[in-house]
Amino acid sequence: MPTAIVTGASKGLGRAIAEGLAATGWSLVIDARDPDALEKAAASLRPVLAPGAGLRAIAGDVTVGEHIARLVAAAHELGDLELVVNNASALGPSPLPALTDYPPAEFRRVLDTNTVAPLALVQAAAPQLDGAARPAVVNITSDASVEPYPGWGGYGAAKAALDHLGAVLGVERPGWRVWTVDPGDLRTQMHQDAFPGEDISDRPQPETVVPSLLALLQSDHPSGRLKLSDVGARQPAGRAS
Repeated sequence: MPTAIVTGASKGLGRAIAEGLAATGWSLVIDARDPDALEKAAASLRPVLAPGAGLRAIAGDVTVGEHIARLVAAAHELGDLELVVNNASALGPSPLPALTDYPPAEFRRVLDTNTVAPLALVQAAAPQLDGAARPAVVNITSDASVEPYPGWGGYGAAKAALDHLGAVLGVERPGWRVWTVDPGDLRTQMHQDAFPGEDISDRPQPETVVPSLLALLQSDHPSGRLKLSDVGARQPAGRAS
């Protein structure tokens, strides 16, 4: 059975993606910076795994080379690495500052997490992906990468760079499927941090977009940037947890 690496999988969209993959027969390597939150996520995934599927939960920071090496080594142990999901992200300062007030050190951190780390992970995983039957890379992006929202300059610039990396990678690796995916506004902690004090309960839960992502993985859709809402119908938003 195929193996996937999913970063930032302790909560939000990353956890929902990991749950969807586990339920459809994938082995998983998941990570997050918080070891306790990651172990809780792993505990919820283990009963969902298909017979024979494996799970490795490795706490750490995707901006650290040694951590990336551990993720890739774990995928090699499980075998048949076919998918890398670059989901881990950094929003930056909250409340979101204007660009003229944006601390350069914070911008570097946002770029390192949202742009440099995904590339580093793909580079490390490339030898295994090259040997896969249907290799795929999914980079989670945002509409802030294409729309000039006030306050979103740092995060949006980092995601715009990730968009372009994905586009070039898709050309350089025509045997891979490289999708840069905008999941839309979701009810996540990151989204709440972007709007401190505001009620975001009208946003859909992360799991509502997972069926569209799973459909994309099964499709022959060419590499490129796309909105998950264009792939398939979402599930109902559901109640806030």
